[in-house]
Amino acid sequence: MSEIYARTCHICEANCGTLMTIEGNKVTKVTGNPDHVLSQGYICPKATAIPDIQDDPDRLRHPIKKTKTGWKEVTWSEAFSDIAKKHKAILKNKKASAIFAGNPNVHNYSSSFFMRGLKKAWGVIGIYSASTLDQIPHMVCQKWVYGHNALYPVPDIDRTMYMLCVGGNPLASNGSLWTVPNVKNRIKKLQDRGGKFVVIDPRRTETAKLADEHYYVKPGTDTAFFIGLLLTLGEHDLINPRHLSAFLKDWDKAMSFVRRFSLEDLSNYCGISPQIILSIAEQLGSGKPAIVYGRMGISVTKHGTLNHWLIQLLNIATGNVDKEGGVMFPDPVIDPVERSGTGSYARYHQRVSGRPEVLGELPAAELASEIITKGDGQIGALLTIAANPVLSAPGGKQIDLAFKSLELMVSIDMYINETSRHADYILPPCGPLEKDHYPLFFAPLAIRNYVDYSPALFEKKENSLSDWEIMADLTDALLREGGNLTPTPRVSPPELLDQFLRSSKHGINLAQLKANNNGYDLGPLNPRLPERLKTEDKLIHCAPDIILKDLRVFEEAFKLPKASGFNLIGRRHVRSNNSWLHNSKRLIKGPNRCTLMINPKDAAMLRLDNNELVEVYNEIGSVQLPVEITEDIMQSVVSIPHGYGHGRAGVKLTEAGKKPGVSINDLTDPSILDNLSGNAVLNNISVEIRKI
Repeated sequence: MSEIYARTCHICEANCGTLMTIEGNKVTKVTGNPDHVLSQGYICPKATAIPDIQDDPDRLRHPIKKTKTGWKEVTWSEAFSDIAKKHKAILKNKKASAIFAGNPNVHNYSSSFFMRGLKKAWGVIGIYSASTLDQIPHMVCQKWVYGHNALYPVPDIDRTMYMLCVGGNPLASNGSLWTVPNVKNRIKKLQDRGGKFVVIDPRRTETAKLADEHYYVKPGTDTAFFIGLLLTLGEHDLINPRHLSAFLKDWDKAMSFVRRFSLEDLSNYCGISPQIILSIAEQLGSGKPAIVYGRMGISVTKHGTLNHWLIQLLNIATGNVDKEGGVMFPDPVIDPVERSGTGSYARYHQRVSGRPEVLGELPAAELASEIITKGDGQIGALLTIAANPVLSAPGGKQIDLAFKSLELMVSIDMYINETSRHADYILPPCGPLEKDHYPLFFAPLAIRNYVDYSPALFEKKENSLSDWEIMADLTDALLREGGNLTPTPRVSPPELLDQFLRSSKHGINLAQLKANNNGYDLGPLNPRLPERLKTEDKLIHCAPDIILKDLRVFEEAFKLPKASGFNLIGRRHVRSNNSWLHNSKRLIKGPNRCTLMINPKDAAMLRLDNNELVEVYNEIGSVQLPVEITEDIMQSVVSIPHGYGHGRAGVKLTEAGKKPGVSINDLTDPSILDNLSGNAVLNNISVEIRKI
């Protein structure tokens, strides 16, 4: 007999409600939940793949240890004890430890409760994570402008009349740093009520195809476009911060720096005409609710933080911060802004490069150099947690080699993937449906205030551990080896979650959430400024000196001649999530998606036919893949998708191995980073192309 259970999908930021049909111990069907308060029946293909992960024969069920003859199953106690002993010996020899936490960790609230203790026991202060491959420019900008790194301005798309999307593709991502299920329908509703949706991107993305207007921009030049918009707003008397005027600091100072540029120079640099810039500025400054939103494409550049600062200025200039239909600040039940520090900067520095820590993070791009560069503090022990930097971080081949030189590597991971294959021990957590789910990191990014909770669907198998249990047990083993016999407090994540819920102003407890798996709608986003600001003076800081310094750097850089050759950009697809859904047969079916997108004119110049194999190369490395000739990408720009490159020795991902593709990060340069945040530069990569 089958039963149906409501559960939230935990794969991406949309957090859609699903209905899962269970027969025995298997999920046989996944559909959208029409009663879920946020998604209202919408799901994307990723939700349907959750059973594939749960039942995947490639998924590890027991801890394994690398031996001279191959992988060997070991007991949990043996693994934890061995790891602790080896780790202690490495630290004794003046080597350092490191932790790399991957993207799936933010989809697993329970892990966050035990990360602090594990960091201390492993002997690290800051960590490497996916944040510096993705989002940290947002967080750094928010700290300096609004006073807290987690104060995300969320696009209120359901009430806006104009939205400018730059370097984002929410139809593929389901929103990014923006929990917005069924964004396609929301865009159509915006258009139906007479509004306009505009996209700026070097590629005619899935989102751009839905837009009222799409304009190509040269990769890595978005900064010039944003400055051009601000300059035009000022020159045409379209700046009106309205309600924000009373709590703005240094607005005139910011604009004085903007006026150092010429619109003609900015236009030539970014490839968008002054006429188009004026048209967009006029619509932003019309007085109607409007939004400027930017995401991955503008984050993974040399001036990612500067880009996000300029977006804040644009939304401020038009009075669309903290306003219905503009960008607003959610009111989550568990509020990270009230429960965490505002973020840190330069408390300590990288050993090799001297680059400062940012919000407790060290640049993921510099991990390899910290491993291979000799001297006191050289990394000898690495712990990866649901991470695959060999594919996700720049200089993938360098990372690959660096991992081989480690004295100890431990991976908390369900698979033997491109990264964990280097580990001495792999500690696999239980299946995804054997864990509960709470949107700890995503409710603060949602288009409506809401809360929901999903209990585990299945009991853990015998001798199986959740991620948090692995982290707690490993922490205890490390502490015991160091002479500390006090075990980690074992308050379960649901118990801790209930405590947080009960202490919030919303008065919701875990029992209530368990009784209503559809969640609770807590209403639309509401104005929250200036009280929500976490700056000491309760003002929006429009011109932080450190950002103006980077603006001067950009001012000099954009006068320099552009490199020849092709500009390489990444891309993503709705049927994958970075590198970790490629082992689902139902998601990878269909045509090969790991292709080199190239414009027909460029293909003709190189005498290339569709599907012809080419080599893409630069001073960092080279890859070979088929071309996909398409009008959907601008001239002189090519694109390779993120997250592929599975065809490596030792990887045990059967389905992914059938369509391995190549890794774009075999071509990216780990030495080039965003000046302010240390975020990796993954777009605007200079490459050459030749036939094979």
